[in-house]
Amino acid sequence: MKKLFATLTVAAMLFLGNEMVMAQQAEAQTEEQTTEQTVQEEAAVVETPATVANEAEEEGGMVALHKTLKTKFIEGGAGFMAATLLCLVFGLALCIERIIYLSLSKTNTKALLANVEQALKNGGIEAALKVCRETRGPVASIFYQGLSRYNEGVEVVEKTVASYGGVQMGLLEKNLSWISLFISIAPSLGFLGTIIGMIAAFDKIQQVGDISATVVAGGIKVALLTTLLGLIIAIVLQVFYNYILSLIEGLVNEMEDSSISLLDLVVEYDAAQKQ
Repeated sequence: MKKLFATLTVAAMLFLGNEMVMAQQAEAQTEEQTTEQTVQEEAAVVETPATVANEAEEEGGMVALHKTLKTKFIEGGAGFMAATLLCLVFGLALCIERIIYLSLSKTNTKALLANVEQALKNGGIEAALKVCRETRGPVASIFYQGLSRYNEGVEVVEKTVASYGGVQMGLLEKNLSWISLFISIAPSLGFLGTIIGMIAAFDKIQQVGDISATVVAGGIKVALLTTLLGLIIAIVLQVFYNYILSLIEGLVNEMEDSSISLLDLVVEYDAAQKQ
């Protein structure tokens, strides 16, 4: 009995000792995690002011840039500067409209020709006209106009394709003359402001009766600012204008190549019908 009691006592002491060791280890792990969290929070607290400072600098830079542009706009003369900016607004609006229109006018001409050829073989002219009606773009419109005159002969189809191609080209070039006008007007308004600024500078020289930098500085500043804005606007619009011209050239080449291919298909279909 005594041996049993002694054995149980020893087992209980060993169990309690293991529990105490495990508890100490858990406490040590908890303290380590708490220390790591504290270090991370302190680092975040340290980094936060720097981030806030950077954001404040960026906001301050934007505000300073806005104030500078506003000041230069007023110094250049609100009338001429506003008129020149209107050229930019209207010119960009027309450029964006043209770019969207030309982008939507693009057609997969190879797929269209393949569909028209298949339709001519299986369903004739009516099936080909249906394919053209369901396809957007100037190429499909030219195909439709040409095929719709098939009953009048192949030569009429050729003339219709050529004439309607000119109509579609005119639609592609719509509003380009207005964009070119704004490209010319913007620097012209800048130069006009330059002349007015120089006249104002000479008027001050005449009033004062002496030539000095302080007397002519205001007029010369107006002249330079208006000229600068006009040239910048003209350059921006010229870039868009040339990009639009490149889009039109690509579409016109597709129209010409596809028209030749369509005439070949019509000739083959007409020969097959006469056999």
